Amino acid sequence: MKIRTQDYMAIAREQLKEPNARAVLDFFPVVLSLMRDAAYQSFADPAAAMQCSGAIRANAVARLPKLLEQFEAQAIKAGAKVVWAEDSQQANAYITDLAKKRGVQYVAKGKSMVTEEVGLNEALEKEGISAYETDLGEFITQLLKRPPFHIVGPALNVPVAEIRDIFLEKGVMTEPTDDPVELGLAARKYLRDKFHHLDMGVTGINMAVAETGTIINVENEGNIRMCKSSPKIQVSIMTLEKVVPTMAEAMMVMRNLTRSATGQMASAYASMDTGPKKAEEADGPEELHIIILDNGRSKVYTDPTYRQALQCIRCGACLNFCPIYRKVGGYSYGWAYSGPMGQVLSPMLLGLDKTRDLYHSCTLCKQCKTICPGGVEHPKILLTHRARNREQNVPFHGAGVSPVIEARYRGFAAAALRPAVWNTMVRVVRTTLNQSKQGSMIKELFGKPQGWFATRDLPPIGRPTFGQWYKEYKKHK
Repeated sequence: MKIRTQDYMAIAREQLKEPNARAVLDFFPVVLSLMRDAAYQSFADPAAAMQCSGAIRANAVARLPKLLEQFEAQAIKAGAKVVWAEDSQQANAYITDLAKKRGVQYVAKGKSMVTEEVGLNEALEKEGISAYETDLGEFITQLLKRPPFHIVGPALNVPVAEIRDIFLEKGVMTEPTDDPVELGLAARKYLRDKFHHLDMGVTGINMAVAETGTIINVENEGNIRMCKSSPKIQVSIMTLEKVVPTMAEAMMVMRNLTRSATGQMASAYASMDTGPKKAEEADGPEELHIIILDNGRSKVYTDPTYRQALQCIRCGACLNFCPIYRKVGGYSYGWAYSGPMGQVLSPMLLGLDKTRDLYHSCTLCKQCKTICPGGVEHPKILLTHRARNREQNVPFHGAGVSPVIEARYRGFAAAALRPAVWNTMVRVVRTTLNQSKQGSMIKELFGKPQGWFATRDLPPIGRPTFGQWYKEYKKHK
């Protein structure tokens, strides 16, 4: 996947004009939010359930090194092979080398954000190995060569006609149809044939249980289960923060995950694998390879403020409540992770210098923090991103700010610290702005402003001011 985080503003402007994106963003996140709220009512105490999930994740992150060692030992004991990958190149190299050694012509992939992060599809195709996404939404976006629009519905914004055309072009079907059910059946038939002759399946991991060495996946289509049960070789890749201490804690996090992600008390499928297929079992892989990926997360872990981001469980609920995401959609974020989740993670993994618009594109409304079952304080981390970029933080590649912006904010701070100066400045600004006759004051006075005022303006400031009103109020009281 080509990383385009530096193009955030340009893509966002395009998406604001895109009618299909507008229709989806005005409807789908709202529906998911309502479904989430309804599903949480099945808990006797929804707030306590969320707090419990957040506490489990915080505890797991605090104990991360020991839990990972425990998980590795238990997974190996169960017959799996555990591999540690420092970065994307190591992870991709292991998978492509394994495929070539086993003579694999193609792999089928379950829905996985981490494989998008490392660019596994592109790495496989460079070695002449085809990769097929088997989640319907991911399959469509793969054919269209686009990033996911939403973590739950990667292709929600793609019109039926466009899906029809790409299916015809790529040979998924031979007869045109605009019936969504028929399109889904065509994709199912096309992919089912791949499963029949599959030698290697690749999946992500929702949770890894340290006490048993078990890996857990939740889904609604069954494609991940097919990727794990059909082939002889299963490769499951996880980022190092996915581990939890016990199965009981994993079940509690899962109950929050499904409610937050899709508004379900339980997803249609939950697969738990402890090692490869046993002698007495009919289904499952003969080889299970588990890759534990770092890719910059050790550096995040050593930072006291940033470490909390590793508590994220990838439910995507923050996208549905975010006023920014609900305007610009997933493409704007330029990588695998979008919404508040992407605004927090991408700068840590890619660098503050390459993601500046992401962490500045936030109203700090705190909706993301309020509904996060992982207990992540997104606003605090986003403010830290801004501060560290200004300070030119070396570990996370802070780029600093321009002298003009620096002078502007220093002037603002100086005025705000001196009440007499501030009040004088407010009176001058109010008088100046009220000279406008069109009600378009910022643009009229400053021509083509940047940032917020490029698309918004201030209305005339009415009279009396609050101070004037209060003086009159005290006179007549």
